Amino acid sequence: MPRRNNTRRPDEPRPLGGGLSHHRVESGSDGDWHVRAIPGAQATKVYRCPGCDHEIAVGVAHVVAWAADGGIEDRRHWHQGCWAARTRRGPTPKRW
Repeated sequence: MPRRNNTRRPDEPRPLGGGLSHHRVESGSDGDWHVRAIPGAQATKVYRCPGCDHEIAVGVAHVVAWAADGGIEDRRHWHQGCWAARTRRGPTPKRW
């Protein structure tokens, strides 16, 4: 039996953000948010959490969130605890 070619054709659209369609919508005092859990095995890059301004290391499970009225280009990677506490703490101001 011949092997099936699983590669995508060049003219096929690629899913945004590696397939961010598996997300939930959360409502809070700060509005509605699209939220996706990222397991540690899929965390292959280093990100900076807007909640604590610390790095999210490779291999650390975390969440990706973006405002429901915003676009996917506005998504941010958060530590799970920072995301849960965001309404109590707010984002850390950027240091210049």
